[in-house]
Amino acid sequence: MNRDGSEDESWQPSIGELSRPLSSSVFIVLDIETSGGSPHSGAGITEIGAVKVVGGQVVGEFQSLINPGTPIPDYITDLTGISDAMIQGSPSIENLLPSFLEFLGPASENILVAHNANFDLGFLKAAASQHKFQWPAYKVFDTVRLARSVLSKDDVIDCKLSTLSVYFNAQTSPNHRALDDARATVDVLHGIFERFGSFDIYTVEDVEALTKRVKRPVRYK
Repeated sequence: MNRDGSEDESWQPSIGELSRPLSSSVFIVLDIETSGGSPHSGAGITEIGAVKVVGGQVVGEFQSLINPGTPIPDYITDLTGISDAMIQGSPSIENLLPSFLEFLGPASENILVAHNANFDLGFLKAAASQHKFQWPAYKVFDTVRLARSVLSKDDVIDCKLSTLSVYFNAQTSPNHRALDDARATVDVLHGIFERFGSFDIYTVEDVEALTKRVKRPVRYK
């Protein structure tokens, strides 16, 4: 700020002022169920579940079955319990995307979280592209990668959501339904955040630096 009250264009915020504390950041923890393994093979999204959390508290939830427009294979119904009969009358992903994007909120403020995020985001981005929606450039936290950054084989045998849910005493057991799996991922995320304190990780930028730096599970200090 100049003496006359005008803004000094040469002023730049310090690194500390640019940091985003984990404790006050908005996280949208999401999960999807699909009719197959890849959108490129013709599979579609059959269910979306998402939980909005701030400071460890749930402040909103989003859930909907989706009609993928093609029959759901029997093996998918056996896995998820979602059948063709269940999705009759459910919206298409094209009709659901506007309300879901509204729930996700601005990419400049909110961070997306998913377990094995490439799978979920791959389907969502493909659907957005197919139906001419702009997918915002969100920061994304993958709880698989985060868990591998702070846990070793002495802690867990693998980083499956079911394994981590037991390890972190999640209140909801994952069951291949989108909202329940998202709720379980919230508890896993918070368990990981508690471990971050052992590594002096308190900001979004700290997390990004850790996941870029760590090549294998690290030990506690």
